[in-house]
Amino acid sequence: MIHSPRSALAASIALALAFPALAADEPQDGEQNRYDETLQILGQRDQLRTEAGSATLLDEMQLAKFKYDDIERILAQVPGVNIRSEDGFGLRPNIGFRGVTPERSKKITLMEDGVLIAPAPYSASAAYYFPLMAKITSVEVFKGPSAIQYGPYTVAGALNMTTRAVPDFREGQIDLSGGSDGYMKAHGYYGDTIGNVGFLLDGVHVQSDGFKELDGGGDTGFDKNEVMAKLRYNLDTERFSQVFELKLVYADEDSNETYLGLTDDDFAANPNRRYAASADDEMTWEHTQVQFNHFIAGDNFDLTTRVYRNDFERAWRKLNGFESQNNPATDRDLSTILQNPTDGINAIYYDVLTGAKDSEQAYETLILGTNDREYYAQGIQTDLRYAFELFSLKHNLHAGVRYHEDEIHRNHTEDSMLMQSGQLVSTGEATETATLNTEKTEAWSLYLQDTLVWDQLEVTLGVRGEFLDQFYQNDKPGSEGDYLRKETNIWLPGASVFYRLNDDWGVFAGVHEGFVPTSPQQNPAIDSETSINYELGTRFNGGNTQMEAVAFFNDFDNLKESCTFSASASCSDTIDQEYNGGEVNVYGLEFSASHTLRGAGLDWPLSLVYTYTDSEFQSDFESDFTMWGDVSKGDQLPYLPEHQATLGFGVAGNQWEANLLVRYQSEMLEASGEGVTLSGVKTEAYTTVDLAGSYDLGDWGEVYGKIDNLLDEAEIVSRRPYGARPNKPQQFVVGYRLGF
Repeated sequence: MIHSPRSALAASIALALAFPALAADEPQDGEQNRYDETLQILGQRDQLRTEAGSATLLDEMQLAKFKYDDIERILAQVPGVNIRSEDGFGLRPNIGFRGVTPERSKKITLMEDGVLIAPAPYSASAAYYFPLMAKITSVEVFKGPSAIQYGPYTVAGALNMTTRAVPDFREGQIDLSGGSDGYMKAHGYYGDTIGNVGFLLDGVHVQSDGFKELDGGGDTGFDKNEVMAKLRYNLDTERFSQVFELKLVYADEDSNETYLGLTDDDFAANPNRRYAASADDEMTWEHTQVQFNHFIAGDNFDLTTRVYRNDFERAWRKLNGFESQNNPATDRDLSTILQNPTDGINAIYYDVLTGAKDSEQAYETLILGTNDREYYAQGIQTDLRYAFELFSLKHNLHAGVRYHEDEIHRNHTEDSMLMQSGQLVSTGEATETATLNTEKTEAWSLYLQDTLVWDQLEVTLGVRGEFLDQFYQNDKPGSEGDYLRKETNIWLPGASVFYRLNDDWGVFAGVHEGFVPTSPQQNPAIDSETSINYELGTRFNGGNTQMEAVAFFNDFDNLKESCTFSASASCSDTIDQEYNGGEVNVYGLEFSASHTLRGAGLDWPLSLVYTYTDSEFQSDFESDFTMWGDVSKGDQLPYLPEHQATLGFGVAGNQWEANLLVRYQSEMLEASGEGVTLSGVKTEAYTTVDLAGSYDLGDWGEVYGKIDNLLDEAEIVSRRPYGARPNKPQQFVVGYRLGF
């Protein structure tokens, strides 16, 4: 195991606290509100934003309309997002922006309150932890040149989720709801500020029995809990305003989830079925966070320093496949079996999976793997803003420095099981170690960005630096000497312009270099993912009417992907082995608009979000990667729908409102080239309709109800990890909220 030196972190804290104050945009009313806004990427909704790049802010009012627990459903209201659904609840979302692989959201910069939130953002960026959305009060998505502020993943952009702020006055709420499939949610918070000291307590519990039907019976649901506490101290002097804040978070999950899906025929008969072989599959995890923030502001600057520590432990026991006999005649992975269940020996394997046949031969032995992993991520970052005039030009200078270190320790084990009378029974053989290794990264990153304002024109020039020192150690018996250390240093420039045509309308353009680092265990022969990204757009904000349209072109010099269980890939040597895909072009159009009609004493909000995306590999190559195969020039990327659209309709009176959301997604490829299991296979286009309504009882609170998937449409949303997987079926929820 590689142990982390504490001296480096201590030195970085001292350096960041001593860093000169380069900070801030012009001050705004209320220093506490000004501090809260530093936790967000985007600014106010009621004025024209002048940053280049597609920018979307979903505030608390928008999130409250449908009260989604699922980030995938929330992001359907954001253009330029590509998602591969998996479990129907969004427990472990697969999110990409502008065509990057959505696999476990590992290529976007995930943040909570401005701090990296993935379990090990550099060493193992797959986001197996995701916060409960009930505690989130705004969701922000930013793509384009300013993404260089929020690395390390600068190809696609950043997703920042903001938690509830400590209130200025006594405030609290209780939210209770229940629905179909045993759904229950209990959420409450309470906070106050007395003198200079404020506090907030926020807790949420969500559970469901699940909508899957396990052969032979059994639980397919989940339980999730999250508790957050904040303590804030405000200190104002004649020259400066300061805020000190401590944030503590504990979260856990127990979910009976599986990677095993269905054959297409079984899906058609019952899309919610689960095979008997997945009966013992279960994910458990615990997450803790400690974050300390310090904010100081003067007349024309502010500086925010955050010190953070995240710990995450998980164990996912799940079916990995059948025991290998090192014989091509009998060895099959699960994806191949389910795609061709009547083909020769596959029919035998299929009968074992469903419990229709007992395990008899050695090759019919099932392997259950427990992927046990421990993560930590810690660091300190300082972000500074400074507004000044020089040579008759207004400057808004943004600068930041971060020291970050993270680590993942894998201890994957496997147990041999037999199918007997529709039940899994141990063979009695000893548990075997499949993977035992550690990956660690120590990273310095910094950015400098200056926006020069001259009349109606704003020009922004920036650069980001990422300096990584990475370590890998294999501790699996027989491979203890396998050790690797490598360094990666890169500068990522960006530039953009915004021209204000009038107070409500502007046009912008930008270019920046994108970067996705390799993981510590990768051989230096595997290149980092790099790209040059271009965009051209326009933005309008007339108060009641908002519109944004952006055309983008991402020119990948090298696209990379990794071999993972969640991608239904069998990694014979090392989990997360990465592959180079060479040059790829991804291009498209993002459009969003909203307007509120008023008539007959009612408000009628309307919205439209549309995304067009296409992609092309620029060379021929052969790959063992399960999503690529043998690629020909012009082939498209998998899991990238060409068309996506979301229409929002609403009507609101004095005490009530109702909202309808209609989402459309076109077909998607399951694999790019030929020679792999899902070559030529596509998901079908589908449409989902969600309905929600609420009634305000005044001092007595609010009652609400919603129906997700109103038309109860059942579609194959993907055939990964192993077999066809359904969207969430129709779900009814009724609830009651009381604020005080």
